[in-house]
Amino acid sequence: MSLFTPLIWLLVMSPIFIVAFFKSKKGNLKFLLLFLILFLSDTYLQIFSKELIPDFLGLKFAWIGKFLSLALSLGLIFYIDKNERKEVGFTTSTTTKSQVKYGVLVFLGFLIFDFIFKLILFPKGGAFDLETFAFQATMPGLTEELLYRGIYLWIFDKVFLPNWNFKGIKFGWGFVIVTLLFAVGHGIVLTADHELKFDIVTIVYLTLISSLSVGILRKFTGNLIYPILGHNVINVMNAIIRIL
Repeated sequence: MSLFTPLIWLLVMSPIFIVAFFKSKKGNLKFLLLFLILFLSDTYLQIFSKELIPDFLGLKFAWIGKFLSLALSLGLIFYIDKNERKEVGFTTSTTTKSQVKYGVLVFLGFLIFDFIFKLILFPKGGAFDLETFAFQATMPGLTEELLYRGIYLWIFDKVFLPNWNFKGIKFGWGFVIVTLLFAVGHGIVLTADHELKFDIVTIVYLTLISSLSVGILRKFTGNLIYPILGHNVINVMNAIIRIL
């Protein structure tokens, strides 16, 4: 991956940032600087860890990069005060039982569609690999949800104050930005040979299905436990389908 890739992600996202700026009630714009610092730090930590830190165990997944990302997120989470940590979603507290139930049911509905869709289209017949299942069942959900549905959503809700209400849950442009940013980060890459890979199908599908469903789970449950589990369930499901 080229070092310019995260800058391309931000460039692609810039129209959404502009719309959010003019369409929302502004909060503390200084939090945008925090986002930029954290976003670039996390991305480059993962890029450089893969390139500069030797993998003595011969693992095929980026465990070191994910652990560094986790450390960065936890460092910020424990730096802020307890009330802010709760806003990030780093808590065991939940919303009301009916709201949690609604969020879980909506997520399960998306998950069933996702399973059927991928069962039809995914290539199958792959071999079982323990590392694949160990990684997919833990690291992506843990690290990415702490960042995207946790810290980034907290930051953008500070910048673009939520003013939409659905079933007692406040939504705003921060939710839209995080949902799309997650998909863009998975669907666009500039390779080390400066070949731009732009997978619009991945971006649209992740935005409307995976990222949206986990985001809904986060908002309606009030913490990061549910989206972390949901994210990892999706990843394990993908791995299982590929070996059927």
